[in-house]
Amino acid sequence: MVPLRVSVLAYPGCFGSEVFGVLDLLTMAGHVAAARGAGEPSYETSVVSPRRRVTVSGGTGVDVSAMRPADVLIVPGFEISPALDLDTTLADLKAEAAAIRGQAAAGTAVVSICVGAFLLAEAGLLAGRAATTSWLYADRFARRYADVAVRSEQLVVTDRGVTTTAAFSAMYDFALRFVREHDGPRVARSTARIALLDDARATQSAYVDVGLLPAVGRSFSLGVKRWLDQNLGERYDLAALAKEFGVSTRTLLRRFGDEAGETPLSYLHTARVRRARHLLETTDRTVASVAADVGYRNPGAFAQVFTRHTGRQPSTYRAAFRRHDPPEVPAPTGTQHAPTRSEPAPT
Repeated sequence: MVPLRVSVLAYPGCFGSEVFGVLDLLTMAGHVAAARGAGEPSYETSVVSPRRRVTVSGGTGVDVSAMRPADVLIVPGFEISPALDLDTTLADLKAEAAAIRGQAAAGTAVVSICVGAFLLAEAGLLAGRAATTSWLYADRFARRYADVAVRSEQLVVTDRGVTTTAAFSAMYDFALRFVREHDGPRVARSTARIALLDDARATQSAYVDVGLLPAVGRSFSLGVKRWLDQNLGERYDLAALAKEFGVSTRTLLRRFGDEAGETPLSYLHTARVRRARHLLETTDRTVASVAADVGYRNPGAFAQVFTRHTGRQPSTYRAAFRRHDPPEVPAPTGTQHAPTRSEPAPT
């Protein structure tokens, strides 16, 4: 079997772990495949760049090769800080955008990790396609590239030969799917077990922290969201909600939709699931009790909504994400500790 040629595009400021993370996992998969009788290496990997020298995040220099023909080109993400000028950053990466375009035109399958999707969009590869990226920057991405259908809840999206992934660790979700397609499910499953990776994740919705999302220009929708958050357990009544904010139901839906990109009911389901996630992670309450607390009288309906948002049934979500406090260690029986200065001696 001829090995697949997999290249990673390194560029200034990209995340070093995203340059090597997929390649390391493919190396592991190659060893697993060999142990199962594969005669030839599965993958031929390289780190490439249109530049002669590349310094990645954290100031680390990376050895690179010149751009070369490949079957797959992986584009890592880069650091987006509050002080970052995104326009300037992307303008400085025109050489990389051109290299991505050239590879795609030659028939190479292109993959982005996290906010590497911005570079794919700059290269013109995502126009008219569905794509995903980090949930934290999905809204900013959607506003910048209105011709891209953003699927912010998904971990990996492939549309006509172009693949995008969600934040950081989603590079492993992609890599495991890639191994599954190339080497088969047994090799992918064994590789996941060796690397301690979850090979059954379906969505990034379970990881969204709404408190970290930017809120610029959304004062009306934020007010509605705040009210819904404070009344999660109440029956949803659109007319009463509109009255609360002194507008008609039509105006409420229009203004909320323009700012939030969804309906109040859609947001309410998301907020209820967010609260339910917290309760499942931190308490021993039954699923039915959690469902009632967040406004679902029918546990079956709650389970359907919860599974649609998180990709897991409530019970399996609890098993995966339950937070366990360390147990208190009782004092040995039959022994008595010495009193401290603030503790009177027994009389």
